[in-house]
Amino acid sequence: MARTRRLKSRADVSPAALGERYVCIHGHFYQPPRENPWLETVESQSSAAPWHDWNERITAECYSPNGASRILNEENKIVRITNNYARMSFNFGPTLLSWLQEFAPRTYTMILDADKASADRYSGHGSAMAQVYNHIIMPLTSRRDALTQIRWGIGDFEFRFGRKPEGMWLAETAVNHDVLDLLAQEGIKFTVLAPLQAAAVRPLTKAGAPEAEWTDVTGGVVNANTPYLVKLPEGRSIDVFFYDGDGSRAVAFEGVLDSGKDFGKRLVSRFHETEYLEDGKPLPQIVNIATDGESYGHHHKHGDMALAYAMHYLEDKGLAKLTNYAEFLEKFPPRMEARVVEDSSWSCAHGVERWKSDCGCNGGKPGWNQKWRAPLRDALDRLRDAVDPLTDQLGGTFFHDVWAARDAYIRIILNRSTENEARYFAEFGTHELTAEERVRAWELMELQRHTQLMYTSCGWFFDDITGIETVQIIAYAGRVLELTHKLFGREVATPIQDAFLATLAEAKSNIKTPADGAEVYYQWVQKMFIGLEQVGAHYAISSIFRPYPEEGGLFCFDVRRISEEVFTSGRGRLAIGRAEIRSRITEEQEEVSFAVLHLGDQNLSAAVCPYTEASEVAFAEFEQNVHTAMESANLPEVIRLIDRYFGQTAYSLTSLFHDEQQRILRSILDATVIEVETSLRTIYEDHSSLLRFLSRAGMESPPALALAAGFALNASFRQALETDPFDSVLVASLLRRATEDKVTLNEAELSFAAAACMQRAMHRLEAGADATHPAEAIAQTLDIAETLRDLPFEVDLWQAQNIWNDLLRRGSGYWPSEWRTSWMRLGEALNLDTERLVTESGVSAFAPATPL
Repeated sequence: MARTRRLKSRADVSPAALGERYVCIHGHFYQPPRENPWLETVESQSSAAPWHDWNERITAECYSPNGASRILNEENKIVRITNNYARMSFNFGPTLLSWLQEFAPRTYTMILDADKASADRYSGHGSAMAQVYNHIIMPLTSRRDALTQIRWGIGDFEFRFGRKPEGMWLAETAVNHDVLDLLAQEGIKFTVLAPLQAAAVRPLTKAGAPEAEWTDVTGGVVNANTPYLVKLPEGRSIDVFFYDGDGSRAVAFEGVLDSGKDFGKRLVSRFHETEYLEDGKPLPQIVNIATDGESYGHHHKHGDMALAYAMHYLEDKGLAKLTNYAEFLEKFPPRMEARVVEDSSWSCAHGVERWKSDCGCNGGKPGWNQKWRAPLRDALDRLRDAVDPLTDQLGGTFFHDVWAARDAYIRIILNRSTENEARYFAEFGTHELTAEERVRAWELMELQRHTQLMYTSCGWFFDDITGIETVQIIAYAGRVLELTHKLFGREVATPIQDAFLATLAEAKSNIKTPADGAEVYYQWVQKMFIGLEQVGAHYAISSIFRPYPEEGGLFCFDVRRISEEVFTSGRGRLAIGRAEIRSRITEEQEEVSFAVLHLGDQNLSAAVCPYTEASEVAFAEFEQNVHTAMESANLPEVIRLIDRYFGQTAYSLTSLFHDEQQRILRSILDATVIEVETSLRTIYEDHSSLLRFLSRAGMESPPALALAAGFALNASFRQALETDPFDSVLVASLLRRATEDKVTLNEAELSFAAAACMQRAMHRLEAGADATHPAEAIAQTLDIAETLRDLPFEVDLWQAQNIWNDLLRRGSGYWPSEWRTSWMRLGEALNLDTERLVTESGVSAFAPATPL
C-alpha cells in the first residue's frame, strides 16, 4: 500500500522530489473512409476546396505538419523541426493509412519512421497503437465480426509498422468485458478508455492473500494517473489506462492549444500530490490525455506547433518525462485492478446508444431527431444476417474455412500481387480454382469486406440519415446487395434487398427529400453503381480528350486497348474501338466495343456494348461503314450507324466518373476562359492609365473598369506564379500595379499558387542535390523565395522548409563554402533560423571539399 504526504507547496520543491512523473499525449488520428465503393478511390469534394477532398485537406492541415512540426524563437523564426509522432502516442485508422500511403507518401513515411524513432526513445516500445479496422462500435457487433475487426487491425498494423502491436484503440473507446477478452485472446496487452468508463477499482493483492474491497468510481472519479489491470475469463487479463478527462477536454474544447507553454503547464497541473510506497519511494505517476489527433492542426490551427512546444517545454524544464503507454507498463506494471462499465463509450453519456437510438447525443440541430438510427442499424443487421448463411454455403465451395479466409483477407486487401494471391488460395482454398471460381471467391470476400465497412461508426454519429457519413455506409450496403445479386441470383437476392429497403424506409429524415433511408438509397446510392460497361464508357469518352497507354489502370480497373481509330471532321471527332476491362479486385473482366462522337464543347454522345465472337462480323462491317461515312464528312450517317449497331447512345459527359468529368469540363472551358481573360486584359491595358489617373484624383473607378482590372490582374498574377521559369520582375510589377489601381487580390487563390510555386522550386533543388553544380538552382530558388516573402498575404512554406531542412540533415551536403551565403539566405527567406538549425543538425553542410 502507498501512503500520501501532503506538500506545503509544489513550487517549493524540485521536480525530482515530487517523484517520477511521466506524461503521455495520445492522438487518435482517424477520418471516415470516403472511397467510392465501386471505384475504391475518394472523389473530389467541393467543400474541401482548394484541396481535392477532405483527406487531402486534413493531411495538409494536420497529418503532414505533425510529422515536421515547428518550434519558433522570439522572432518567430523556426529553430527546430520535429516529428511529433516520435514523442507522443498515436494510432491511425487503417483505412486512413491506406489513403496516406498512396496519396501522401511523404507523410506516410514520417509516421512509420516515428514509430521506429519512438522505440529508440522509449526502451524499445514503439508509440504506434493498432486500431480496430474500420471504426466499428465493438459492443454492438457480433463476436465473429469483432474478431475480424481485431485481426484486420492487427494484420494492417504488422504490414505497415513491421512489428506486433502492444495496444489497440477501440472506436469511440466503446467497450465491454467481452471485447476486452477478445483483445486479450488476440495478444493485445492494453487499451485506453475514458474515465467515465471505470466502474470500480481496488488494489491488486498477492496470490493467496484476501482480495481488497472494490471502490466505486462511477462518474469519472477514477485516478487516471496510474494503469489498471482488468481480469478476464480463463486467467486472461488486459491492462487499461483511463485518460485524464479534464486535460483531454481542455485540449479539444478549451483553447489550451493557443499556447504551447500553457499546454505544458496544464499537463503538469494534472499531477496529484505525491504518494509514497512503504519503502519510502515515490509512486510514479503518468498524466495521459487522449484526443482526436485532428485537434493538432485541423480543429486548431497551428495546434501541431503547440504540441511540439509543450513536449519540448516539459523536457527542457525537467517538469516530466515523456513516455508512451507500453514503456510505462514495462517500468511500472499495474498495482490496481479495475472493472469497466459495460457497453460504454467516451462520446455517449448513455453508453453506446448513440449508434442505435435517439438518445439525445447529436450534432445539435434544433428540432431534429435521430429516430432514424435504430432502423438503420436494424436494416444493416438484417442484411448481414441474411448474407452470412449464404457465405457459409457458397464459401465451402472455395475455402476450407470461409471465416478463417475472411480473417486472412486483410493480406489481400494490403497486397493484391499475383504471388500473394497464390499463397492465399494455397492456404485456404479447397482446390485449384478456375478463373470463373476465382472471380466468385473474390466477390464473396468483397461482399464480406463491405459488410464490415457498412458498420463504420460515423454513419450514426451526426444529425441525419442524409449526412455524407451515413450515405457512405448505405453505399457500402449497396455494394453488398449488388454482390448478393451477382453471387446468388435474383431469386435469392431480391427478397433480401426488399427487406433491407423496407426497414430502411422506416429511418425518417429530418428534411423533406430524401424523406427516408430508402429514398437515400434510390436517389443517391443507386447512382453510384458501376459495372464493367460503365468503366468502358468512361474509358471511351475520356480517350477523346487525352491519350491512354495500350495497357493501363483506371481506378481499380485495368484497361487493355485492343483497337482504336480516331477520325476528325471540322470540330467533330469520332473514336471507335475495342477494349478489355478487368477488375483488379475481383478479376471479373469483359471485352467491349465503343463509339464516341464529340461535336465540340459539351456535345458528346457515346455507345458501349459487349464484344463477343458472335459480334465480330457485325462490328467489322460497322467499322467499314463508318470509314466510308467519315470520308465524306457525313456525320448524320455516322450517328445512324452508331444507333443501328449499338441500339442506343446511352452515355454522355455526365456518364464520366466525377473527377474525370471535372477535368474534361475544365479543359473544354479553357478556350472560353482564355478568350474572356484576353478580352478583359485588353480592356484593362487600354484603360490602365485612366484608372491610375482616377486613383490619384481620388475618384472611384467605374464598376465595369474596376471589374476588368481586378479580373485581369488576378489572372495575370496567378499565371505568373504558375509559369516556369519564374519571373520575379513581372511578379513585382503586378503587385505594384494592384496597389496603384486599388485592386483586391484573391488571397486564397494566389496564396495556394504561390505555395505550389515555392514547392516546385524546392523539389527541383532537391532533385538536383546530387548534381555537380547546384549553384544556379540555389540562386533561382532564392529569387523565388525572396520574391514571395514580400507578398501581402501569407504563403504556406511548410513543404519548402522541410526540404531545406532535409537537405541539410542528409549529412551529404558538403557544398563548396562559397555557396553557403546563398543557401543560408534561402533558409532565412523561408523563415528559418538557419544558424541554429545548422548547429543543431551536427552536419557540416559546407566544406571546401568536392561537391555533393
